[in-house]
Amino acid sequence: MSSVSTTVSPSSAVAQHEQAEPLDVAALVRAASADDHRATESRGFITELMGGELTLDDYTRYLAQFAWVYEALEARGIRDGDPSVFDPELARMAAIESDLAALGAADWRETHPALPATAEYAAHLRSLADDDVRYLAHHYTRYLGDLSGGQAIARLVARHYGATPEQLAFYRFDIAADEGVVRYKRGYREAMNALALEPAQVDALIDEVRNSFRLNGAIFDALAA
Repeated sequence: MSSVSTTVSPSSAVAQHEQAEPLDVAALVRAASADDHRATESRGFITELMGGELTLDDYTRYLAQFAWVYEALEARGIRDGDPSVFDPELARMAAIESDLAALGAADWRETHPALPATAEYAAHLRSLADDDVRYLAHHYTRYLGDLSGGQAIARLVARHYGATPEQLAFYRFDIAADEGVVRYKRGYREAMNALALEPAQVDALIDEVRNSFRLNGAIFDALAA
C-alpha cells in the first residue's frame, strides 16, 4: 500500500488502542464511522425510496447517479502487486449498465447527467487513484455496502416497485454466491487487517471513510431536491 503522510492527533481512533497486538482495522473503521453511516442512510431521499414512497423512475435516477460514481471508482483498474482486498470480481459497472438498460435508461449518460454532488464525488475518486489507503476507504464503503445493505435495497425495490431480476443485477455477486455473503465480508475484513497498516494510515483510512459517507449523503440530498 502507498504510504500516507498525515498528522495523528492524540485522540485518534488508533491512539486509543494498545499496539501490542495487530490492529483490527475493519473494526476500528466501522466503529469510528458508525455515526456518519447512520446519518447518511437516514437521508430523506433514501428513506423514502426504501419505504415505497417513490417510484421505479426515482430508483432509476438513483442508480444512474451511482453509475457515474462506480465508473470513477473502477477507472483505477487492478494493478500489479495489488492486495487481495482489491478483488476485481467486485466490479459493478457492467451490472449497473445492464440494469439501467433493463430500466429503460440505456442512454443514462445523456438522460441522467451527473449532478454537481455526483460530479464532485467522481472527481474525488479519480484523484485518489494513486493513494491506495484513501482509495481503499471508498472501495470498502461502496462494495461492503453493496454486500450488506445493498441486499436489502434489492428486496425493497422489487417489493415496492416491481423491479425484476433483470433490473437488479447490481446486487448479485457471483463470488458471494460461491462463498456466501457473510463469509465473503469476513474475508474482506480479514484482507483489510492483513495489510498491516501503520497507525497514521489507519487514521487516514478512517478520515476518508467518513468523507465517503458525506459524499454519498450529498448525492442523496441532490436527488431529493
